Amino acid sequence: MKTYLTVTVAMFTGAAIGGFAVQGLQAQAKPPVFQVTIQDASDLAALNKEFVPLARPTITANGGVLLASGEPTMIEGSPIKGRVVINQWQNIDQLKKWHSSPEYKKAREIGDKYAKWQMLVVDGVPK
Repeated sequence: MKTYLTVTVAMFTGAAIGGFAVQGLQAQAKPPVFQVTIQDASDLAALNKEFVPLARPTITANGGVLLASGEPTMIEGSPIKGRVVINQWQNIDQLKKWHSSPEYKKAREIGDKYAKWQMLVVDGVPK
């Protein structure tokens, strides 16, 4: 009788561990989101001096990753006025938390003196 109980407990334990492992794998399979910002700066030097040093740490502190920043090279279409910044986030909720954080809002007040912004988010593609 003791052997049957041990085997039964081991079977249910294995099933529970397997269930958690599958959930973890499914959570990892979700692609990230990418934030694309176009900054039309009236004073790029001041933006880089006053805004960037405040804003960038807020991205990493909230789980974002800076992927690209600079003036784009156009391949097709009309030229974009300004520079482009691309950040990666685990999900839209993480991005929204960063965007509404007091630290970013403080940085943005300074940035708004030197630039106009367009910001959009696109979903990553599953691998």
